[in-house]
Amino acid sequence: MLTPSYGYFHTLPGARFLGSVSIEFRAVRESVAVYEVPGSVEDVTNVVFEHQGFKSLGDSIIYSEDGPTRPFASDASKFALFGAAAAAWIHEQDPQPDVVHLHDWHAAFYLLMRHYGEHYEALCRIPTVFTIHNLSYQGVRPLRFDESALEAWFPGLEYLPQEVGDPSHADCINPMAMAIRMSDRISTVSPTYAGEICRPSDPDHGFIGGEGLETLLADARDDGRLVGILNGCYYNGPKGRRPGWQRVLGMIAEQLDAWPDTEANRLAARTLDGLPRRRPAYVLTSIGRLVRQKASLFFEKTSRGVAALDEILEALGRKGVLILLGSGEYIYEYQMLETAKRHDNLLFLRGYSETLADPLYRAGDLFLMPSSFEPCGISQMLAMRAAQPCVVHGVGGLRDTVDEGRSGFVFDGDTTEQQADRFVEEVHRALELKSNNHDHWQKICIRAANARFSWSKSARETIERLYEHH
Repeated sequence: MLTPSYGYFHTLPGARFLGSVSIEFRAVRESVAVYEVPGSVEDVTNVVFEHQGFKSLGDSIIYSEDGPTRPFASDASKFALFGAAAAAWIHEQDPQPDVVHLHDWHAAFYLLMRHYGEHYEALCRIPTVFTIHNLSYQGVRPLRFDESALEAWFPGLEYLPQEVGDPSHADCINPMAMAIRMSDRISTVSPTYAGEICRPSDPDHGFIGGEGLETLLADARDDGRLVGILNGCYYNGPKGRRPGWQRVLGMIAEQLDAWPDTEANRLAARTLDGLPRRRPAYVLTSIGRLVRQKASLFFEKTSRGVAALDEILEALGRKGVLILLGSGEYIYEYQMLETAKRHDNLLFLRGYSETLADPLYRAGDLFLMPSSFEPCGISQMLAMRAAQPCVVHGVGGLRDTVDEGRSGFVFDGDTTEQQADRFVEEVHRALELKSNNHDHWQKICIRAANARFSWSKSARETIERLYEHH
């Protein structure tokens, strides 16, 4: 596995210096140090590249926010350098790898070197697989006239604009599009998502598809180069028991004490103090990033003119609480905070905490995941693993993992308003079932817990459908 060091990984205990590679970048001869670092999986060699250009802007921050006028500027420069270094290092290996597997736009610059770099003919003999994890992020940058542009990174490189370019903006490089054109095989992380991205997005009808790359992806599908392989989940941990209500409240209080003093955390502490000491009839949970993909349907208005989340909280009343753990884009954090101010049965924990996530998966009765689109999704698998059924939007990996009416609850809709309506309806249906048909509810919980999306199956499919195909 190859990755930048981000100014950190090469300092890990046990890191071993392997040497360096020399590359041309921004018309300067750069030396990139190469280290092997220990990892958590045996028989996997982890190689990291160290250079000033890979340094993170802050502690443990990998991706940069350059603002709306210069999207991807810092990251594209970082990963262009990484792609050149990776190509140089792979080219020097003896024996050379059987397959090079790239993930998302960040790794696509390797293909630029493979196709156009001088003296890299040997790389063309190594099959390349490209996995799309999220088509919304494509890394688009100008071809020229900017310090973060293709011709600034690699001046003098002879390339074909139609092979590297963005389908909508001829003066830009689109690394995601480039990788779709140039890779021998392409995969996505669920079968349903592989089909969805071959259709154009239609936001007016609440459908997120190919995001401008649907024609390229449909061509890849027709060529037999595009496959969908569901990501997996680990099931080998100890079977934990559902934590008691007092234990959950105590752990949340400890986490809030450890987090900084902010408006969101002060409100959460007040809400926590006001929750009943006995476990409510319904404990709903949601864990995930507060970004448009994951959160927008919470705030979408139903046909009654009220946000879906407000309707759910109103219906819960004093009988239930929704505990939501997540952070992300300012607009969705703000909307969630404002909703929490209106409803004392919404406990909004603004941040992420591994120590809280696991007990919340185990403690909840019903997990909410109304993603607008979902390449695969892991949160629903973790909730199901802990015997917590999910209410999900029937898209991408959510449709491939939650079996409507058997292991969970799935809603659809031809517009965002319809989706909001049906989201609310499915939550009502689930909670009514829990109240009025205990046996049926228990069967759904057991089926959720028994569902298996194993990494060994995903790995076997990857080898058979992506690697051995060559």
